[in-house]
Amino acid sequence: GDEVIVPAYSFFATAGVVSRLNAVPVFVDSDPVTFNIAPEEIEKKITSKTKAIIPVHLYGQSADMEPVMEIAKQHNLKVIEDGAQAISAQYKDGRCTGTIGDIGCYSFFPSKNLGCYGDGGLIVTNDDELEHIVRIKRVHGGEPKYYHKVIGGNFRLDALQAAVIRVKLPHLNDWSEKRRKNAARYNQLFIDAGLSEETGRTGFDENNRVLLPEAAYENINGLKNYHIYNQYIIRIEKRDKLKQFLTDNDISTEIYYPVPFHLQECFSGLGYKKGDFPNAETAGDTSLALPIYPELKDEQLVYVVDKIKEFIIG
Repeated sequence: GDEVIVPAYSFFATAGVVSRLNAVPVFVDSDPVTFNIAPEEIEKKITSKTKAIIPVHLYGQSADMEPVMEIAKQHNLKVIEDGAQAISAQYKDGRCTGTIGDIGCYSFFPSKNLGCYGDGGLIVTNDDELEHIVRIKRVHGGEPKYYHKVIGGNFRLDALQAAVIRVKLPHLNDWSEKRRKNAARYNQLFIDAGLSEETGRTGFDENNRVLLPEAAYENINGLKNYHIYNQYIIRIEKRDKLKQFLTDNDISTEIYYPVPFHLQECFSGLGYKKGDFPNAETAGDTSLALPIYPELKDEQLVYVVDKIKEFIIG
């Protein structure tokens, strides 16, 4: 019966893990620019059963952690950061994602900006008690070996995955910078093509037929998030038709994610309905991820934007 607050829009694992622990995921709408959890919506969902908040650093950009942490402190809640897409990303104050809350979780799935050969992950915390619990649960809960006070599982990172990560790790910052450079180039190309006026807009009009991502949450010194663009997400009307058009022109794209949590069949018993989280639903209907990997050449970026312009304008 415990409740955990999660964004209505993310990869399924964020909400699925809550349900698997027999707790109840409580959904909160997204920020209309970043599609991270909207802090101003969190407090409305807190009850006497609320135990934790899971902010997700979606697409490689930190959630707005300062107000999240203030709310958590006020209500004595734990904060579990889902940094699966954001290893090496930074909040506007320079702190790395995953190091701000009580515990931070990362993914080494091959599609991530630091991926292993198969499945893997990382947990970080400054809490000695949490560190101890996680460490023993990753090996069946034994302490010492063969003596079990708690039930864990086999959650060790195998040697092959660790070896791959060890080789890739020194390249992470360089890869992140190249992704950022590609994202900046995309933004300029879309603006130069007359498809958008600026980054971070939330509504379509004649001068903004492609809505561009933006590094958000400016601090008092004018610094913004260090966005590492695990995904470069545009928003566009007729998204599905554009996706097929780009596929026909040998451009791979992906939809992250087509259906928000509150509209997933498995959560139908929680009582949510269409319209409850309009920003999350807008993201599901209009977002499209374009190629953003570090090795992209400039002519490839130009080709992608040219084809999108051809689709829109003809």
